[in-house]
Amino acid sequence: MTKLVANWSFPTAIRFGAGRVAELPEVVAKAGMSKPLFVTDPGLAKLPVTASTLRLLSEAGVAYGVFSDVKPNPVESNLEAGIAIYRQGGHDGVIAFGGGSALDLGKLIAFQAGQTRPIWDFEDIGDWWTRADADAIAPVIAVPTTAGTGSEVGRAGVLTNEATHTKKVIFHPKMLPVTVIADPELTVGMPPFITAGTGMDALAHCLEAWCAPGYHPMAEGIAAEGVRLVLENLPKAYADGTDIEARAHMMSAAAMGATSFQRGLGAIHSLSHPIGALYDTHHGMTNAVFMPHVLEFNRAAIETRMERLAAYCGISGGFDGFLARVNALCAELKVPESLPAFIDGLDMDEERRQLIAEMAVVDPTAGGNPVELTVDGALDILDRAMKGRR
Repeated sequence: MTKLVANWSFPTAIRFGAGRVAELPEVVAKAGMSKPLFVTDPGLAKLPVTASTLRLLSEAGVAYGVFSDVKPNPVESNLEAGIAIYRQGGHDGVIAFGGGSALDLGKLIAFQAGQTRPIWDFEDIGDWWTRADADAIAPVIAVPTTAGTGSEVGRAGVLTNEATHTKKVIFHPKMLPVTVIADPELTVGMPPFITAGTGMDALAHCLEAWCAPGYHPMAEGIAAEGVRLVLENLPKAYADGTDIEARAHMMSAAAMGATSFQRGLGAIHSLSHPIGALYDTHHGMTNAVFMPHVLEFNRAAIETRMERLAAYCGISGGFDGFLARVNALCAELKVPESLPAFIDGLDMDEERRQLIAEMAVVDPTAGGNPVELTVDGALDILDRAMKGRR
């Protein structure tokens, strides 16, 4: 029987709805910022949606700086560059604007700019977060422009250690943004590939949270509804990027995934992380490639739970019916059939194969997998992903 003891936390204030990005200057003032650093990614920095958002700040008389040296999988050198700009500009907070990479790095800049210890001293291990000077952490306003990671409601950021090629989770409760502006109109410009990849990331978060062991009925309920919202709305948003209702439901699902995965993640993420670190792949799409294979690997432990989830989502056939729906969704969204189809020129010799499996089992998300993830188990899933979906 599950031990009914747990620690629970739920996220921050969210201003949700089309057009609400217009409230950004008010939110900046309420957060006590007089000169925020606007953190985004290099592609988004060039788009009209960013220019129009910055215009809102200028017209309101808000002084700001811009930093956009952010890789799709942020690395320590990105963080160091952002901190240098933050300090040089005399900034007093961060507006994190974009997808998961910009949101994570924005939160990490606000966190680390006032610290004296190396960033790796604050990895999400035990109570390492207590090493930080909490009073030196700057406030963050999060404005997501994709619907996937849910980083806008998270208390952590993912950063790749360039020396070891490993993704690390940096955690502190005060990394949680003080306010989120979730405006689905900002996601309209996402191309289909990004809509698919970010949406599958939201699905992976909700699905792994649903399957994880442990007692957290609130997170379970949020995860189940998040899965339903993705299955019903991601195909619509993919087919028609201007479908604001579908875009809105996907933004909700993304936040729900990040809220619910405090219950745990699993092998989808623990294998996706080393692949992303080693090959710089899109995180959500990497999750999508692994998703059907992890479901099959975990079947014995989750079959009954998946029957309940399938019934809630209106899918007949229990586990098999749900797996078939995931495979059909992958095909509809043009998720690559296999890792070789996803990563151009993939050359995975035995040494690299073993390395990925060993990295997966020590990834912090591995502990939430419903079946204990061993090196042999990780190799099994990896081999399935190399061969592709059935």
